[in-house]
Parts: sequence; structure tokens; C-alpha cells
Amino acid sequence: MARSHRRRELARRVADELESWARERAPELLARAEAEAVAVIRDALVDAALAERGAGAARPARPATPRPRSAPPAEPSAAGDTSSGHGLWAYCVTRAGTPLPSDIAGVADEGALRRVDAHGLAVVVSPVPLDEFGAAPLRENLNDLEWLERVARDHEAVLERLLADGTMVPLRLCTIYEREDSAREMLEREHESLTRALEALAGREEWGVKLLADAERLADEARSRSAEITALQAELDARTGGGAYMLRRRLERQVREAADSLGAELAEQVHVRLQDWADDAVVLPPQNPELSGHKGRMLLNAAYLVEAARVDDLHALVAELEERHTGLGVSVELTGPWPPYNFLPGGDTAALA
Repeated sequence: MARSHRRRELARRVADELESWARERAPELLARAEAEAVAVIRDALVDAALAERGAGAARPARPATPRPRSAPPAEPSAAGDTSSGHGLWAYCVTRAGTPLPSDIAGVADEGALRRVDAHGLAVVVSPVPLDEFGAAPLRENLNDLEWLERVARDHEAVLERLLADGTMVPLRLCTIYEREDSAREMLEREHESLTRALEALAGREEWGVKLLADAERLADEARSRSAEITALQAELDARTGGGAYMLRRRLERQVREAADSLGAELAEQVHVRLQDWADDAVVLPPQNPELSGHKGRMLLNAAYLVEAARVDDLHALVAELEERHTGLGVSVELTGPWPPYNFLPGGDTAALA
């Protein structure tokens, strides 16, 4: 009997040690997996953006290293400038005739934004040099995080500026056409889904909500709410030696599980309240704090589709929710409006999800 007890005790200790090892190694392993996943996604992104456009997609010219931002932009030709090695970087789809701002440059500073109109719709584009944005150099540049961040920020800046002036359907990053006719063919091919998306998004905005908690305060609150944890703590205080070690590990595990449960409960409360209020909602995976720079534990990362006329009410609701949970060290962050990537009807293929 004593031997059996020792074996069980040893098995539990080994399990606890393995769990501790896994927790310590998890950040490193996850970071490695994320890096590998990013490389795969980048390749798939370029392939999808170019291959699905068939013969109209931009083709590689010659390899080049990323160049600095140019000074004054050059005026493009009316047909996409393919003779001088230029393609058309596409940002979004709007209604035909939508005015465009003249004081914002595109991702390459090669020329002003312009529309390619067809069938009552328009693709907003700007010229880009194929020695930097053709298929082969683009694939290479996407592995340069500085270059990628700059291009993504420029793309997003254009979308945000256009979003302020009206409804649009954002296109995936690295959607590049060789000529205007290729963009018109896309508008004809996707006319039904794009029109449906513009109608669904008219007068509405996408806003993001993040629920962040102080991990220690959340654990303390979870601990105070559990009679079982309180009893375990009292038992631990009276123990010493090996028995205390195993009991401490059990207590840590129960506190962690209780904090997870409390965090999920808080996230559900906030999400349900916002979901009931908004026109539509979607829950997204929590962001990596090393990438997003947020502090604390992210309990909820969600997006909500809201009528533009009710945005002030949204701010008031978020402030009310934060006040309700402030005693737990919880903050509710509201960001937006964002290009409506998350609310395109049917996950239309023309947009980046």
C-alpha cells in the first residue's frame, strides 16, 4: 500500500514538473510556430493575390531591394504604365464616381490615387514599380519586416482616409493588377458580391473592443471567490516538506483555472452586452502582447458593426462597461473606425478577411 502511494505521489510530481516545463517553454515554442506560420501565410498571400488574377496579375520584372520613399510623385499614364514597369496597387472598391482625396500618396509614392470604374463600381488604385512590387521581388520584400510594416501602414492610411469619406470594401493587401482592364474584369466578375457588401456596410462602421485585465488582480479576485481555494490555502499553511510542495502546485493550478473561468465570464458579459447593441459582432483571437504592445491579459478581442449615427452611444456604453468592472483591474479599449474587414457578407473573395 505504501509503495503504491509513493508511486502515485511520484507520478503526480512528474506530471507537475512536466507542466511547469511546458509553461516555461511555451512562449518560445509559440514564437517559433508563429514565425513559421507567418512565412507560410506570406507566401500564400502573394500567391493568392497574384494567381487568382490570372493573366491580369502583376508579373515579376527584376529583383530589387526596398527603396526609400521618393520625393515628389510622378504622374502615371492613363493605362497603368506597364510599358515603364508599373502595375496598379488596389486598395478598395467603392461606388463609381466617388471623389478621391488628392493630398495622400499610395504605397509607393509613384502617383496619385485614381479610380478604375466599371459597372457602377470603382477600384481605387495607385501605380507601383514592378521591380519592387512584382511577384518575385514582392515575395522577397515581404520577408523584410521594416518594408512590410511601411507598406501595410501606407495601405491602411489610404483605407482610413477613404473610409472617412464613404462606404468601401477593402481589398486584400498585395492585390496588384498589371493593367486597368484586369481591374475592370474583377469588378464585372465580383459585381454581385461587391454590390451586396457595399449595401450591407452603408452607414455602418467597424469598431474594435479589447477587454484587458491585470493578471494578478484577476487571480486574487478568483481566489477570494472560491471556498475550495481558501480551504486549500489554509491546509497549505499548516503543511511542510514534500506534502506542502504538491499541495502548493495543486493550489496554483486551481487558482489559474479559477482565474481563467472568471476571465471568460467577464469577457462573455461584455461581449453579450455589446453584441446585443450592435448590428453585428465577431470574436477574434487574442493578440500577442509582444506584437500588439498591450499590457495585461487580453480577455476579449472583438469587432462590432455599428451604425455611424450611434458611435457616440457606443463610446458611452464602453465607458459604462469599464466602470462596472473597474474594481477587478479591467479596462475596456475601444478603437476605430476600421476598414470593415470582418463584416463582408459571405466572406467575399474580393476582400481581405
